[in-house]
Amino acid sequence: MEFNIETSWKEHLEEEFTKDYFVQLTNFVSDEYASKQIFPSASEIFNAYALCPFHQVKVVIIGQDPYHNVGQAHGLCFSVKDGVDFPPSLRNIFVEIENELTVAKPTSGNLERWAKQGVLLLNAILTVEAHRAGSHASKGWETFTSAAIRALNEKRDGIVYMLWGNYAQQKAAFVDASRNFVLKSVHPSPLSAYRGFLGCGHFSAANRYLLEQQKSPINW
Repeated sequence: MEFNIETSWKEHLEEEFTKDYFVQLTNFVSDEYASKQIFPSASEIFNAYALCPFHQVKVVIIGQDPYHNVGQAHGLCFSVKDGVDFPPSLRNIFVEIENELTVAKPTSGNLERWAKQGVLLLNAILTVEAHRAGSHASKGWETFTSAAIRALNEKRDGIVYMLWGNYAQQKAAFVDASRNFVLKSVHPSPLSAYRGFLGCGHFSAANRYLLEQQKSPINW
């Protein structure tokens, strides 16, 4: 399998492609797609990068791994394709936005509209086997996506990092909080949302910070 990644990201991540872990990851993922049902489709693995080039990133939201049911995952964390019912975590995200910003819930859970405004919707793990959450954990994706966060931290300032849950917050180790705005909360999952995600104020806080940085706010 040949991985195609958006040009500006490729420039900042090209050193990763020749490392042993990435070669092993490539072989593993290729074998998985050849023999099993894997999500998202191979052409959508790097959707987060394709829709939000390196120099356009204003906000980073980190998920764990793709949705593992049919028809949901398309390469953006928390996002589902048009016409797909909202998964519970995404439903809670929209509840929080509605409460914070007094806007109606959208009719689609497709978050490409956020990505095109500069929101990098990055899962730490970029592929998953159908109906087996976490099945591609510890195969190398975590190292690759951490390299993306490190590259942003080295080359860019004034980015909002929205880190929900312990898994996402591990990436905070790669971010200089003195040059960026790091927001932390529990995960929006129904198991934890009522322990701090609902009422966190992250979406309005992110937009206030972007305005302070003379950047356009996100139309959540």
